[in-house]
Formats: sequence, structure tokens, C-alpha cells
Amino acid sequence: MASMDVPAGTAKTGRATARAGAPPTLTWLTLALMTTASVASLRAAPTMAVYGLACVFLYLLPAVVFLLPTALVSAELASGWSGGVYRWVSEGLSKPLGFLAVWCQFAMTIFYYPSLLAFVASTIAYVIDPALASNGVYTAIVIMVLYWTGVWVSSRGTKALAGLSSWGLVIGTLIPGTLLVVLGMVFLAQGNPSAAPMTANHLLPQWTGLASLVLIVNNFLSYSGMEMNAVHVSSLKDPAKEYPKSMFLAMGLVLLIFILPALAISWVVPAHQLSLTAGVMQAFEAFFGYFHIGWMTPIAAIMLISASLAGMLTWLAGPSKGLLEISRQEGYLPPFLQQLNKYGVQQNILVTQGVVTSVIALGYALIPNVSSVYWIFSTITTQVYLIVYLLMFAAAVRLRRSQPDHPRGYRVPALTLVCAVGLLSSLAALVIGFVPPSQFGGSSVLSYVVIVGGGLGILGFLIPWAFLKFRKPSWRTTTEGGGQA
Repeated sequence: MASMDVPAGTAKTGRATARAGAPPTLTWLTLALMTTASVASLRAAPTMAVYGLACVFLYLLPAVVFLLPTALVSAELASGWSGGVYRWVSEGLSKPLGFLAVWCQFAMTIFYYPSLLAFVASTIAYVIDPALASNGVYTAIVIMVLYWTGVWVSSRGTKALAGLSSWGLVIGTLIPGTLLVVLGMVFLAQGNPSAAPMTANHLLPQWTGLASLVLIVNNFLSYSGMEMNAVHVSSLKDPAKEYPKSMFLAMGLVLLIFILPALAISWVVPAHQLSLTAGVMQAFEAFFGYFHIGWMTPIAAIMLISASLAGMLTWLAGPSKGLLEISRQEGYLPPFLQQLNKYGVQQNILVTQGVVTSVIALGYALIPNVSSVYWIFSTITTQVYLIVYLLMFAAAVRLRRSQPDHPRGYRVPALTLVCAVGLLSSLAALVIGFVPPSQFGGSSVLSYVVIVGGGLGILGFLIPWAFLKFRKPSWRTTTEGGGQA
């Protein structure tokens, strides 16, 4: 999920600038590039490369029905109410639902990090031994070692991590992505056949029932995070005109970064041989081998690894910090989880999250097919995050009706229609997420539904309900202004 690559301080800085009444500091082009950096990633490319030319459709559809509504609606909310998704949902719906939204924004990272680090593990394998990429025990060990290392680094309050995401975009996305596409085009130009058919009748995915649409759900997570940069809408000179323009440009750039590398992978790696975690490195290895530059394989791996680790370190403490601040004001979490270490970092939340992440990582060791585990965890991540968007779209409609005169820097044209499209597409994605994808045909449908449904139910509903049900007045440790309660 590339959306996780925005520095955690970005939103806070944007709000501080707006409150201070500073003059506009962003052009619409700059905002478009910032949005591209927050969303684009190569990690999902193998997932779509399985579908060859049909990946174009699989990326375009969620971009129109989810990416665009999310960007526009979050811009209106951010330009009228500071404080992020908790404030939007709290004022539009209720405070408990606001907590649910900010909880899900945090909770999705519990499954996001194992899937991200599984990608890192498979990439590291191509530096050591490519056979390790499909070894579940190796993958589980790498996930746990890297995650706990990240917790240790983040718990020390390292400020230098804030700038890592921009370097991650260039080093781990733009350079290797461009290289992959250029090598692929040269490969085809030399008369080599594509591993996946590139004819017009393959533009749409082959219909095999609902299972053939499941990959669209994964793309909803690929596009998530547009609300992060919406806080900068007030920094534009003419938000009503410039923000939509920046979003359409960002959509175009994001689609190019997503689609072209996925196609390049499909040109050289047959779908039945493609690993959902190691697919990018499989393509690089094939291209480098063909052009007799195999020595570049470890270099490409290191670039991809550096970007993923930069994103993880930059964001490890971000969502948990937002949850902590709201919980200290409203008493949503027990005092143990609200405690800070000497560096002012919510170490107890990070450690608790790390214990759960380690248990989840064992799934890679216990389930033989690493790609299957990766897919299941990615699906649960998407399901939990979709709850945030369902609440956000509903809150936006309610706020437009209940507070029509509240000042907003940007107003979405036909807001109700835009929210309806986003709400229905998010709901459809939530439902389709319970259908196993076509490549899981030999597996038990019931076990897949139980695992995904259990992950969503426990993480997305049961745990936040328990916090709300059993919270005590003494859990509230600070006032809204940040002082002691």
C-alpha cells in the first residue's frame, strides 16, 4: 500500500499552516506529485500482472468509482474540519463511530505490515537464494526480525525518518518501475513474444463467476490514502478549480505507475509461475538474464527493499499516534496503552501491535503457499480499511445537510451522488472480498470466508466495541487542548 508512504507529520504541518493564516504555498502540480507519491507503489504489480492486459481494466474501474470520490470528498472535509477522519465522522455521525474510523485506520496496519514485509522478505531472497522466496518459515522470521527492529527504531523517536518517504518514491518506485518498463519494451521490440496475450479480446478479465472480480478489491487498498493529502487543499490559490485538476493529474500518474510495470511483468513471467510476493524480482531476474546483466539483480532488490523499509519506518508510529491522541482525550484506550516512553513515543501500543503482528507472521510458516497467505492478509487489510471510507462518505453527506453553512475551502459538485458512488463501490468491495479469487479454486471456500470474516470481525468490530463497552472515566488522561484531565 503505497498510501502509507506519506510522512506522518505532513497532515499536521498542513493544518498548522492553514490555522496560522499563511498564504498559499502549493501549486496544483506540486499537490498532484505529492498525491502520486502517497499512493503509487510497485508492490501490487505482481497481483495484477496475473491478469495480463486485463490489468488495465482492473486498475481503471476502482480508480473511477473509488479513487476519485475519495479524493474529492476528503478534500471538502479537510478544508472544513481539521483533525482528520475522527473529527469528520464524530461531527457527521457520532463519537463512537469516529473512534471506530480512527481505530480501523490504525488496525489495518496490523495486517498491512506482515504483507509488506513478506514482499521485502521475498525480495531479500533474490539477493541470498531465490528459492527462499517461497519458504514460509524464512518469510515469517524476516517479518518478525524487521518489524521488531522497526519498533525499536521508532520507539526512540528518530526524527530523521520523516523524510524517508520521498526518497522511497524515487529509489524504490520511479527508478525500478521505469527500468522494468523500458527493459520490457526493448524485450518486445526485439521480437520476443509476450508471456501474456496482448490482443484486444484480452482487455477484460475472463469471467469465471464472482471469483474473477476479486482482484479489484485489492486495488481499493492500492488506491487508499488519498485523504492524507486532502489537508493541503487550503494551501491552493483556487481550490475549487485547482484541486480537481491536481487529482486528475495524480490519477493519471498513479495509473501509469501501476499499469505499466504490471504489464511489463506479464510480458516476461507466465501467470502460472508468478509469485504475488516475488513477482517484481522474478521479472527483473528474467529481463537481466536475457540482457546478460544479471549482476543488476541484487541492486534492483536493494532499491525495492529500501523503499519498503523506508515506508514502514516512516509510518510505523503514525497511525498509532493518531489513535493515542484521540484516546487520551476521550478515554478510549486503557492507561497502559496510553503510556509514553522517555522519547514521547507510544511504545506500549507499538509493542502490543508487534506481538499481534508476530502471531500473524506465523501464518506464513504454517500455511504452505506464501502467495495464499499474502493474499489473505492483503484482503483483510482492505476489508478493515474500507470501513473507514464507508463512514467517511456517510459523514460527508450528513455534514453537508446538518452544517450547510460551515465554511469549506472546497465543495464537491453533486456531493450526494459522488458519495453514493463511493459508498456503493466500497460496500461492493467489502462483499466481494469474501469470495476467494480464481487461483484459490482448489482451496476450501468456507475456510477462506471464516479467515477473512474472522479477521474483519475481530479486528474491525469486536476489539473497538470492547474498548467502548468497558472504558472508564479514569481512562481520559488529557483535555482536548492537550493538558491533563
